[in-house]
Amino acid sequence: MGRAEERRARQRGGHRTEPTGSSATPATGVGGGRAAARRAATGKRAQTGTGKSGLRRLFTWKKIIGTFFGLCLLGIGAFAVLYIMVSVPDGNAAAQAALRQSNVYKYSDGTVLARDGKVNREIVDLSKVPKGVQHTFVAAENKTFYHDSGIDLRGTARGLYNTARGRGAQGGSTITQQYVKNYYLSQEQTVTRKLKEMVISLKVDRQMSKDDILAGYINTSYYGRNAYGIQAAAQAYYRVDAEKLTVEQGAYLAALLQAPSQYDWAVASDTGKRLVKARWNYVLDNMVEENWLDKGKRGAMRFPEPKDPKPVAGLEGQKGYLVALANQQLEQQLMGQEGISLSEAQAKVENQGWTITLNIDKKKQAQLEKSVKSRLTSKLDPKKRKVDKNIQAGAVSVAPKTGAVVALYGGVDYFKHYTSNATRTDYQPASTFKPVILAAALEEKATTQDDKPINANTVYDGTSKRPVKGSDIGFAPENEDDRDYGDVTVQTAMNKSINSVFAQLGVDVGMDNVLKVADQLGMDTAGMKPVPALTLGTMGASPLQMAGVYATLDNHGKQVTPTIVKAAEHSNRSVQIPDPIGDQILSRGTADTVTSVLTGVVDDGTARTSVRDNSARDGQQVAGKTGTSDDNKSAWFTGYTPDLVTSVGLFGEDEKTRAHAKMYGAGGEDRVNGGGFPAKIWAAYTFGASARNGKFDLDTDQGAAVKPTRTPAPSVPPTRTQTPSEEPSTEPPPSKPTTSSAPPSSEPPVSESPTNSPSITPPSTPVTSPPASSGTPSDEPLDPLDGQ
Repeated sequence: MGRAEERRARQRGGHRTEPTGSSATPATGVGGGRAAARRAATGKRAQTGTGKSGLRRLFTWKKIIGTFFGLCLLGIGAFAVLYIMVSVPDGNAAAQAALRQSNVYKYSDGTVLARDGKVNREIVDLSKVPKGVQHTFVAAENKTFYHDSGIDLRGTARGLYNTARGRGAQGGSTITQQYVKNYYLSQEQTVTRKLKEMVISLKVDRQMSKDDILAGYINTSYYGRNAYGIQAAAQAYYRVDAEKLTVEQGAYLAALLQAPSQYDWAVASDTGKRLVKARWNYVLDNMVEENWLDKGKRGAMRFPEPKDPKPVAGLEGQKGYLVALANQQLEQQLMGQEGISLSEAQAKVENQGWTITLNIDKKKQAQLEKSVKSRLTSKLDPKKRKVDKNIQAGAVSVAPKTGAVVALYGGVDYFKHYTSNATRTDYQPASTFKPVILAAALEEKATTQDDKPINANTVYDGTSKRPVKGSDIGFAPENEDDRDYGDVTVQTAMNKSINSVFAQLGVDVGMDNVLKVADQLGMDTAGMKPVPALTLGTMGASPLQMAGVYATLDNHGKQVTPTIVKAAEHSNRSVQIPDPIGDQILSRGTADTVTSVLTGVVDDGTARTSVRDNSARDGQQVAGKTGTSDDNKSAWFTGYTPDLVTSVGLFGEDEKTRAHAKMYGAGGEDRVNGGGFPAKIWAAYTFGASARNGKFDLDTDQGAAVKPTRTPAPSVPPTRTQTPSEEPSTEPPPSKPTTSSAPPSSEPPVSESPTNSPSITPPSTPVTSPPASSGTPSDEPLDPLDGQ
């Protein structure tokens, strides 16, 4: 009966009864053990179930949904309170304009360089603006303008999120919101300002008609050229009143609002011109889509190039170029620090009462301007030679230890040539790119096709039109005047700027490695393909960029980013200017070896007459490189002393069309070479501005600075023409490949056609002022292939 009762109890209670007493039978003991095991397992499951059920009780669907709706109600309530508390402030465009102040620009010593002009604003009634022109602004900025409530919820939410995270204004804004920001609020990027903008925009949309809002928007926006409002913009860009604007012109002004300075046709880069044309097409296509413009008329429209800007008092001569670069670099700094857009940065900088101190040294600036005049512009006679009208000069001088831009020459006059020749990037740097190839070879510890290490003494075949080896892309560049040099060292190839050697050298290094080093040195390599033709410097570059490249070499491999802004202050606020001196991007050995090699270009190469034999040199040690591009459309000399780096470029630009033009015959020269006018300008400036008797502190055992070089006499086959080819061949010739590691032949002294003085043997040391030598040697024409 005991066992029967126990079973019944188990069935009723769902568990075994614990056996009592030590006299339990074996069967009972076994049953009791099983019961204990089951109770233990049940206890564990109960504990686990309790944990899970606790979480489920905490995060139930009802609680989640309730919390969501609660937060929504809380947000709605907060917005309702905000809507009630925030009123539409008084706005007055004239008062806003009056608050704007001229910027003051100073030399590095604190003396005033320039003040920018007064604000140019004139309010015009919307009825005076053609309907088609009105639609261009709506098509550009806010196609739903006539139907929306004044705000774009999705764009505003994105803008609030980005602003909260310090990313600036990256969300879309309606025309109403932009008008509110321009007319009632400031340009600051804060969550509070963004919320106010949203509330005021909703109220303004209810209180004002769409036409009034649109009129306010186009009358308060900044269009560049110091023009606020469509009337000022119409006069600034097309010399007409707003009522005379065409749809095509209106579309350009509407496109400008995205980036006024970048899209200003007079100063825009090729990229800027391409972007603004794309924006212009976008505006007109949107008008067709909204049935505001006939498709047939749209197809017949052509881009309306604006007129050049009117002169502004105080920015004549070189001042306008200096101010433009200072504004640009300050705007870039604000964009990086505050996360704002380019157009917002421009609105924050121009006519906002800044005091901007530049790194420009007043004496060096005057010396550079004087040197360009005495060595170039005074030699040009457009009445005698038509080509002289097409010669443009640009130069940038940098202190390598600080990165400061101490002098700059942008062109003959800011109001005669608005594009700065100092910062334009549409001309080839030509052979001034060759040092970058050598730097890449040394830094990558590259080897020849025969696995021999590449250094200043490595021997290459200098035969003209020799096909490169090791490349899937056939390339056989021609040397200047199709000269053959035979077996030469890398040092000699740099001295004589031998194209065939550096084409092979670039392939040996790997053009991807060459572009990597070029990018690290500050050149813009975006979109470039690593092809052998780039060894001839067929990409675009500016004197500002090339000055930075060579300044890094002069600074023993520490990156130098040329900077014109020394300090910028506004309303008791200072902008932090980053240190122009960056990381060690090249080893000191690499940089110093390249510098050592480049002293040979001056002492035994293409810059001998203009630089080495210059009476003002007075023992100054110099490194540098000449360059002359294809069809003689650009010529360069970029060189440096231990304390000063200067890049000088001459560019052929058609006076009327602004297209690239050949410079043959300019200044009475058969061909404008880097060793001619550019090197003469460089020497006249540098030897008057640089510290005297400076010596390079080089950590290398290679190059001309430690071992003078001898240059071989070129062999010129009688069957080849002496006239430079306009289209250097890229196809392999039928014969004459020679390995890059061939043993060097004897290198007799250079023999060139003298012009002003007899040829003599090169000096035994490159660090002192040598005696006079032969006339100015010419540099090489480049392959016409464009690397971009």
